Amino acid sequence: MLRTILSPCLPFLCLVAPLFVSLSSLASEVTADPVDDTVSLDTEQQSSDESRLPLRELRLFTQVFEQIRLGYVEEVSDSELLNNAIAGLLLELDPHSVYLDTEHYSDLQESANGEYSGLGLEVGGENGLIKVISPIDDTPAANAGIEAGDLIVEMNDAPVRGMGVQKAIDKLRGEKGTSIKLTVYREGQDGPLEFDVVRDTIQLSSVRSRFLEPGYGYVRVSQFQRKSGADFIETVEKLKAEAEFPIKGLVLDLRNNPGGLVPASVEMAGALINGGTVVYTEGRLPTANHSFEAEAGDILDGVPIVVLINGGSASASEIVAGALQDHKRAAVIGTQSFGKGSVQTVIPLGDGRAVKLTTARYFTPNGRSIQAEGIVPDMLVPRAEIRPYKVRETTREADLEGHLDTADKEGDNEKKEALPAEDLSGDNQLYEAVNLLKGFHLLGNK
Repeated sequence: MLRTILSPCLPFLCLVAPLFVSLSSLASEVTADPVDDTVSLDTEQQSSDESRLPLRELRLFTQVFEQIRLGYVEEVSDSELLNNAIAGLLLELDPHSVYLDTEHYSDLQESANGEYSGLGLEVGGENGLIKVISPIDDTPAANAGIEAGDLIVEMNDAPVRGMGVQKAIDKLRGEKGTSIKLTVYREGQDGPLEFDVVRDTIQLSSVRSRFLEPGYGYVRVSQFQRKSGADFIETVEKLKAEAEFPIKGLVLDLRNNPGGLVPASVEMAGALINGGTVVYTEGRLPTANHSFEAEAGDILDGVPIVVLINGGSASASEIVAGALQDHKRAAVIGTQSFGKGSVQTVIPLGDGRAVKLTTARYFTPNGRSIQAEGIVPDMLVPRAEIRPYKVRETTREADLEGHLDTADKEGDNEKKEALPAEDLSGDNQLYEAVNLLKGFHLLGNK
């Protein structure tokens, strides 16, 4: 369904390695009164002025490097210090740009492929603490009761303030069968909550489906992995083939979907719109500027769609919701999404390490930036408890003595049996989604 796939390339990153070569010798060679305050490096991406590195800062860096190497209370190898320095280059850029050593790069690849060992949490940083963006469905974290929005304040009774997201992820992951104690703060609770969670192999089956009642399908996408777009198309086709009744509407549930790979989200949205732009990106490099276009063809042939989102819907899930909303292909309901409107590119460094760098912002087809704003639903439906109001039984016409019998016409005297439907009283947002689909269907038949 897609014409192109974004595959950014950043040639200027080749400058990182030479920059840190022979730092000790560089420190001894820099004089107190340099002729020029900058060192010039030639690149094809920047002008000569932009590519000049400030010599004062380089000198300061080498001085700090030497002080740590010689005077820190414990001996630290040069390679470890340089790794820390590279990580520091990205640390203050934004929460999503990080340096990946061999272990973390391997973990990222495992996650993209759909399997790793841990708790099943998508986390981010907030005010020095670790915030749960969303637990992944049917994982130890979700089964233990951890919810989107929880703030992790302690791990195994050790404070996490100032730990950093990457170190927190390291502690959350571990061998299958090992446990970790999490202390979390949840809004609305009187005190902290404690969870003892046993790690497991996280098999990330990101797409699942069922019929809520005859004619009304439900597809849940928990995150966007490499095959999620193709799996979604296959799932919808399977629903259509197995349906005993014509499909009248579909609920696409993206709640607590933390995102993932952009191409998978583009493939999913592109399968539901009849051509046009799905999303476009803008960055500093020409390779970061791209428009993703969908080919003509809608696998549901215009069947009404309702998309469910909430504060845990981020990144790639916002791409899908925004595209369907802008093309007026679906009604988006729930609560405002997370607001991660930036694109990260993973740049392998050739030795098992990589850099995950924010390279662009993405925009919906109508030019809306989602960064720090999120997708605003067409209908605001907060989570709430459904409690049917108990009413007093009243007398009906059929209860009156001597009432007239029903004037059935020939062929209409057989009572229709009630069709089975799933009880949605425990999920008011899904309940409202189905009601909205029924309204679309009724109005469409008039």
